[in-house]
Amino acid sequence: MLEVESLHSAYGRIEVLKGVSLKVQAGEVVALIGSNGAGKTTLMRALSGVQPITTGSINFLGEPIEKLPSHARVRRGIVQSPEGRHVFGPLSVEDNLSLGGYVRRDKAIEIDRQRVYGMFPILHEKRRLPAGSLSGGQQQMLAIGRALMGRPKLLLLDEPSLGLSPVLVDQILSAIAALRADGVTVLLVEQNASAALEISDRGYVIETGCIVLSDKASALLSDPKVKNAYLGFE
Repeated sequence: MLEVESLHSAYGRIEVLKGVSLKVQAGEVVALIGSNGAGKTTLMRALSGVQPITTGSINFLGEPIEKLPSHARVRRGIVQSPEGRHVFGPLSVEDNLSLGGYVRRDKAIEIDRQRVYGMFPILHEKRRLPAGSLSGGQQQMLAIGRALMGRPKLLLLDEPSLGLSPVLVDQILSAIAALRADGVTVLLVEQNASAALEISDRGYVIETGCIVLSDKASALLSDPKVKNAYLGFE
């Protein structure tokens, strides 16, 4: 579904991505793990079209998209739930979800909204309230739900558990596992590397803008170097 080859991206003179290559197959959950500053979010932004690239290619469903603007990539089926949630605080929960489907003209939007409410019942309970009044965990649910309203072929999830309590982290990760069971393709950046790999098919390790390791998620979970560097045990 997604093939990235030798991708480079920079902020001014500071190169952040230094030849990143990776693949995501349809129906997979693929985890991208690495330390802070390794380039994870920059890669996600480059894939969604909000971060310019300097060289390299991005092919999605067999077609090059690296020159397409972000709104065109959304129409192709690449939708991102960004780090930090970035919900529209003054707008209601329901309006935030509606904005997630802004590129759609089909009649199934209400069906998908009810699907999101089924996944996150608290959003239905608070659907009339301003999104800014929600807790951090509820805003994260809303950010994921808003992304799902775009009917993504590829869902980019950037740090969905950041700053959440362990109970909410489990709820968010369970929701991602449910999406996988429904056949949604996911590229996941997650600070909780162990939990991310447990719900993923494959994983990539990124260090200082370079992919240094890739394997099945189960193999990365048992890799001594990965354990020591990212999983918090040897």
